[in-house]
Amino acid sequence: MDLRVINVVYLGRLDYSTALGLQQTLVQLVKDGRVGHTLPLLEHPPVITLGRNASEGNIVAPREFLEKQGVELFETDRGGDVTFHGPGQLVGYPIFNLRAFEPRIGAVDFVRKIEEALIRTCGDLGVVTGRVPGLTGVWTEDKPAAKIAAIGVHISRGVTSHGFALNVSTDLESFKMIVPCGLADKPVTSLSDELRHLNPPKEAPSLEESAHLASRNFGRVFEAQTLWLESLDSLIASAPANQDTPARAPDELRKLAGEEDLYLA
Repeated sequence: MDLRVINVVYLGRLDYSTALGLQQTLVQLVKDGRVGHTLPLLEHPPVITLGRNASEGNIVAPREFLEKQGVELFETDRGGDVTFHGPGQLVGYPIFNLRAFEPRIGAVDFVRKIEEALIRTCGDLGVVTGRVPGLTGVWTEDKPAAKIAAIGVHISRGVTSHGFALNVSTDLESFKMIVPCGLADKPVTSLSDELRHLNPPKEAPSLEESAHLASRNFGRVFEAQTLWLESLDSLIASAPANQDTPARAPDELRKLAGEEDLYLA
């Protein structure tokens, strides 16, 4: 196992509960030292997630409306408030062992590095973004700044889970169902919207193309090589045997071919 390598896999569309099961499996494998840093990239069907700091009052749409629209609700152990995931949004769940980096990466630095990788990804496409003091995520440099990527992570025994959501071609109307990240005065945007306003206008990349751009920038920022996998099942199945952790991906994914915890958003 080479800890200078980030295993990357693009999973396409995956329901949120399956992705949670996948994260839990990978977190245990990384904690046990059986696999290295791993970055699943994917998109979700419409789902609203609540972080540990979330206020249910930031879900604006009535529950009956959400059910009728097929929008799921999940409470999670990540940091942050309320977030929407849906088609056209690139979601990344870096499962990294921060203690394995040399020098070690702290929790805040980890979030800053995710931001940097996404800022570079937007920049590769001609969209200038940056940070807003006191806030997490990636923002356009317009006035007012609009959020193009949300970040919320969980860190346990140095191993990370959850991650980021980059709006590529997301239907921004969906964010009207919530107060995104609890920030009522901050708009959201997407790469598609920002590229449309360039001179000349550009089309947004596909999610898979966006995944390749993002993974390359993760490699640069974390100073590691990126190894693209055909599937996570081969990675999990090749992990050294351990009776406590199943050496296989969750069944749903296979069909598709004394701790200190930190919660940051």
